[in-house]
Amino acid sequence: MIEVWTWPTPNGHKVHIALEELGLPYKVVPVNIGKGAQFEPAFLAITPNHRIPAIVDPDGPGGKPIQLFESGTILIYLAEKAGRLIPADAHARYICLQWVMFQMGGIGPMFGQFGHFNNYAAEKIPYAIERYGNEVKRLHRVLDKRLGEAEWLAGEEYSIADIITYPWLRFPERRNIVLADYPNVARWYAAIDARPAVRRGVAVLSENQRQGTMNDAEREVLFGKAQFAAR
Repeated sequence: MIEVWTWPTPNGHKVHIALEELGLPYKVVPVNIGKGAQFEPAFLAITPNHRIPAIVDPDGPGGKPIQLFESGTILIYLAEKAGRLIPADAHARYICLQWVMFQMGGIGPMFGQFGHFNNYAAEKIPYAIERYGNEVKRLHRVLDKRLGEAEWLAGEEYSIADIITYPWLRFPERRNIVLADYPNVARWYAAIDARPAVRRGVAVLSENQRQGTMNDAEREVLFGKAQFAAR
């Protein structure tokens, strides 16, 4: 059974959804990032980057155990393990991976920066909020253009490209986004949101979803000096 070291964040939900869609058995190991569990030795033994999610699969390639971090790598691994949600055809596969990397290199970092400066930073910096807010809108336009050309990000079939992107588009109001302004994205989002496996995936650890404002202790753990201490 695959161990999933995780917390209910967009990056965590990517893996939860993929596992539910693929029907792979898994065990959740909660890593409470607001309390600093990501810095504990047991987690650092799996990922030196102290970021969730990470997985441990005792039945990895060749029957050997494998530990993996980075959500994009994990989704590719899970899809290849199950033989689903990633195209077998080389051309289609690279299109799929292109959109996986688009999320990893663009949507995740840029949405995250906007969320930090707009919602969590102790000091409001107009330049940062405007810069990352504009980038969030630009990335929505890129998605909208693609989804006007194809039903799913990778083309005709639902894939890990959709799974990896969807959690970051939840709660658009937090990014000052109205999905109706991006009709192709809205259509795509509604189709994914209605999938039973997706609903099960986002329910994982949902009782621990942050509600309301972040307290000082959480802010220090997530954004303060603890992040940069040598380990």
